[in-house]
Amino acid sequence: MGRIDINREFNKIQTPVISFNNVSKKYNTGTDALSDVSFNIFKGEFVFIVGDSGSGKTTLIKLILKETLPSSGKVFVVGHETKRLRRKTVARFRRSIGVVFQDFRLLKDRDVFENVAFAQRVIEAEPHSLRHKVSKVLNLVGLGDKARALPKELSGGQQQKVAMARALVNNPIILLADEPTGNLDPNSSREIMHLLDDINKRGTTVVVVTHNQEIVDEMQKRVIVLREGRIVRDEAKGGYEAGKKETKGEPV
Repeated sequence: MGRIDINREFNKIQTPVISFNNVSKKYNTGTDALSDVSFNIFKGEFVFIVGDSGSGKTTLIKLILKETLPSSGKVFVVGHETKRLRRKTVARFRRSIGVVFQDFRLLKDRDVFENVAFAQRVIEAEPHSLRHKVSKVLNLVGLGDKARALPKELSGGQQQKVAMARALVNNPIILLADEPTGNLDPNSSREIMHLLDDINKRGTTVVVVTHNQEIVDEMQKRVIVLREGRIVRDEAKGGYEAGKKETKGEPV
């Protein structure tokens, strides 16, 4: 029996790509990081998740990536309940999620091509396929002419584009961006967000965790607001602080 292509199989299913059902997370320290959180994100959506420090955003990311498990409730990602995933399938499961971080996390001694190719080498891609996919995704993010440059030779915005290319090269269902503009100037921040918007329009589900109020207000995408571990707002199109009336977000 051949290996299952998780992307192809999931695309046949009309279910949320991410679903939190009455999820709570309490750490051993006694901290209630999330309390009775429920929401659905469907394929092709662009969603901002916002909230102050300590609101539960980091825990939410860890739950999506199965870096931790809920204390109660259920988390489903690309059709799988994370609690039920066996250890040997977690690595393959995570390939369906591309992740971009604030600090880029590039390999400083390798050029742009090799930084992106690293994600393909992990899955043991064929050399010809690897070269084709890396070149294609570098062109997508506008860095086709920077393949042999080292990270130190690039601007912060260009380094974040390399990180995005690496996250996209394995064709993930979800692109999860954790504070992707946190280390960038305003112009580079807008360029990165426009690129994320373009990637979303090509069919990838994009989830952005951010403190950047100006960008959230400008883009008018779906916004889920966390406060002290609870959803206080979930709007189809909104800004960072728009409609501050506290109502618990309902699953879409």
